[in-house]
Amino acid sequence: MFKNEKHILLQKIESSFLKSNGINLYVKREDLIHPTISGNKWRKLKYNFIEAEKRGHKAILTFGGAFSNHIAATASAANQYGFSSIGVIRGDELTPASNSTLKQAHELGMQLYFVSRQDYKNRNEPAFLGELESKFGDFYVIPEGGSNALAVKGCAEIVPEIEIDFDHLVTAVGSGGTLAGLACGLDGTRKALGISVLKGVNYLDEEVAGLIATHKEGGFRNWEINHDHHLGGYAKFNDQLIDFINKFYTDHQLLLDPVYTGKMMLAIYNLIEKKYFESNTNVVALHTGGLQGIAGFNALHGDLIKYQQ
Repeated sequence: MFKNEKHILLQKIESSFLKSNGINLYVKREDLIHPTISGNKWRKLKYNFIEAEKRGHKAILTFGGAFSNHIAATASAANQYGFSSIGVIRGDELTPASNSTLKQAHELGMQLYFVSRQDYKNRNEPAFLGELESKFGDFYVIPEGGSNALAVKGCAEIVPEIEIDFDHLVTAVGSGGTLAGLACGLDGTRKALGISVLKGVNYLDEEVAGLIATHKEGGFRNWEINHDHHLGGYAKFNDQLIDFINKFYTDHQLLLDPVYTGKMMLAIYNLIEKKYFESNTNVVALHTGGLQGIAGFNALHGDLIKYQQ
């Protein structure tokens, strides 16, 4: 289960813009780990599934929205490794046919349980979890986004696989587990930079600090979250982002998604323009996967992102 293989592929991004600014940019291709359990989701789920098996659980229960990469990856992992799965989905107006993400999860055997947005806010409350246990029986809980202490452990393993010297390691931030893992993997050296894809969530800094503390007492100080590139909030976008994603694919044959990696890469380019990174700096951007959501995005917005399916 979740074999300890090395995933070291780095793709260097070559452009006149980067060269003129003295920046060496590499992409850590976590999206290539697995076709359906890719990116940071593979890292976050790895030790959680090992722990579920160790405790003798037969079912995995987790939480997410309609386009959740985490829901899709958890359904796939459960299907592959012999667990049943339950996805508690935010939005009681939805159905398994609502989009390609939910349809895929359902086809992989995940039982989808739709709850109101108000009830969803209680997902971490013991009483709500007790109601779910009464309904579904025994299960192992993985939190929304997969971020917990075991996810931090998994994401920390990304760092030693980067076999070049680098100064900054950048990731998109949703629930905070990946950034926390990178900071722990760096062990206080160099810099981990998170690009928040959410609006008005300064609590994320506390979340990441708390997750880091599960790995190392006292934490680390070599990380920060940039909150200026969310483009209005989760899954919000504009023409600049879509144009950037399409041009990036044309120029580098590397596909980005509009929710996480697209915003992260656009933020990196904006920060380069603002001289955030010193000249002669090596920057590694983490490609956290999430490409399965593009089909659903295009279905809603009219094939805005051009890519080969």
